[in-house]
Amino acid sequence: MAGSGYDLNLLIQLRALLEEANVTRAGQRVQLGQSSMSSALSRLRAVFNDELLVRVGRDYELTPFARVLLPQVQATVPLIERLLTNEPDPEPASALRTLSIMLTDYGIMRLHAALASVLAEAPGIQVDLLPLPERPMESERDLMTHDFVVTVPGIGIEGARLPLLTDEYVCLLDAGNPAIADGTLSFDDFVALPQAVARFGRLHFTPADRRLRELGIDRREPRVTTSSFLPLPSVVAGTDLVAVVPRALADRLGPLTGTVGVEAPFGSVEIALQLWWHPSHDADPIHAWFRERLVAALAEEREGEA
Repeated sequence: MAGSGYDLNLLIQLRALLEEANVTRAGQRVQLGQSSMSSALSRLRAVFNDELLVRVGRDYELTPFARVLLPQVQATVPLIERLLTNEPDPEPASALRTLSIMLTDYGIMRLHAALASVLAEAPGIQVDLLPLPERPMESERDLMTHDFVVTVPGIGIEGARLPLLTDEYVCLLDAGNPAIADGTLSFDDFVALPQAVARFGRLHFTPADRRLRELGIDRREPRVTTSSFLPLPSVVAGTDLVAVVPRALADRLGPLTGTVGVEAPFGSVEIALQLWWHPSHDADPIHAWFRERLVAALAEEREGEA
């Protein structure tokens, strides 16, 4: 922003407006009322001689200029904040920070030990574990306003990423289900059995969902639907239901519920959990430390199991 007499607070408000693409949410984020935020938007429009946000139905959209401006603001604001405070990069052991991570219950099950290890090194860092974004195909705002998303590729999440762990899908059945023959389940029996399916949102399709769609198997009207993987062993127990779940979940919860995981008759489908974040977080030293330590802790965990 060229010239003199500009309030640097406008940069903070500008970032919130561009990232949220909504005056009300931006105001809540920087703790300003809607009238104050609308006034800030008017001033910013005058500074840049551009509308920045335009109404489209009930929502706002960024103008072409604003879309170009956004990554510059995201890179610049943290640098200015650090320059004005004249503080060195915080040490993780003494940092006070809350990081938000969007993931499934299966993700929590697989990451909790590594998370505990990382948090033990930085007692002032807290984590908020949140559900996956409802509309992953529109996830850029979620990546900007949250620190991390843990999920598989191919559902519309775009950003920087690191691999975390891999698994594969199995079919989960009650241990006494007569469809299990010599520890296996035929493809015909899988199709004939009533299904229990975890749904994570209207636009979320797991790798198993995509494989089954390729094979023409329709699970749009299952007998039972859950909002996560974790309840499925209890749902399947004592019934003729079949569910498709990660192997690690079946191995851990099967013995507790009387269910078993058998090889999927539709072929091996990999689960490749990845850690995603928006590039605007790259200049954040605590963010960088956390993601590097989480990946390292998972590697150490695998080495300990080998």
